Amino acid sequence: MDALEALRTRRSVRSYSDEPIRKDVIEDIVDCGRLAATAINIQPWEFVVVTDKSKLEELADATDYGGFIADAAACVVILCKDTKYYLEDGSAATQNVLVAARALGVGSCWVAGDKKAYGDAVPKMLSCPDDMKLVSMVPLGYSDASPEKPKRALSDVIHWETY
Repeated sequence: MDALEALRTRRSVRSYSDEPIRKDVIEDIVDCGRLAATAINIQPWEFVVVTDKSKLEELADATDYGGFIADAAACVVILCKDTKYYLEDGSAATQNVLVAARALGVGSCWVAGDKKAYGDAVPKMLSCPDDMKLVSMVPLGYSDASPEKPKRALSDVIHWETY
């Protein structure tokens, strides 16, 4: 699948089959996160891949709206060092992970991390250094679901020269 198709067809998937994801596929997805745009090339991100079912359940239980993490084959936890633009950099990495997953036929969903009540607890669960900030969690899994939530039309959001 080319990049434009992956971008145009990516949707949040919250229902996963029991099929495991090969390690090399997960590494390809995370590699795309690593290649995201970053302010002054600081690259403050770190990625923790969780595949252990009990740890996935622990992550799911920590969230307010991420219970489906427990059913995923894997979850990529995206953290950043506490730099000036950690949230922007981590968000760019998260978007790359989501699009890469779609391009490889893997379902995913952005689960918020920054500003959440569990934002401090999740890094501790994963034995992260104290200076790491949770940006997001991205559960991954194969799914038969094809969410078709409509997106706003380009004509509704594009403005030329002025608003």
